[in-house]
Amino acid sequence: MKINPENESLLRTKYDARNEKELPVLVRYFPKGFVVSDSNPLPVAKYLDLILYSREQIKKENVAMGKDTDADNETAPWGIVSIKAQDAAFELPMSPITIMRNALGKEHGGSGVPVNRNAYIEASNYWKDHANIA
Repeated sequence: MKINPENESLLRTKYDARNEKELPVLVRYFPKGFVVSDSNPLPVAKYLDLILYSREQIKKENVAMGKDTDADNETAPWGIVSIKAQDAAFELPMSPITIMRNALGKEHGGSGVPVNRNAYIEASNYWKDHANIA
């Protein structure tokens, strides 16, 4: 959602972890109950951006988080790790905090990928004016 003066006061922050083993990170969002109603429903997304990780990367992260990688018997070469609904016909930059989280070691919920400065600046420039609805 685009941040503008009429909805800026609705913007919230919290520390959030996607599961109990990850380190919580600061996230920004608009509370769904404040911006969505019967008279103002969320639009249907025009596009879905699927984020895939290789099976090898998923196993590495599972091992680092202490998960049993043999228990799932998964053989697919790729796994969906996120589905982002959006209206833009191009890949939106990931949020700056996602870039930072990914740079964390795998044992903290990251993927161990170093921060790409240019991608981080691009993400910051986009997300300073946008926030998710949660």
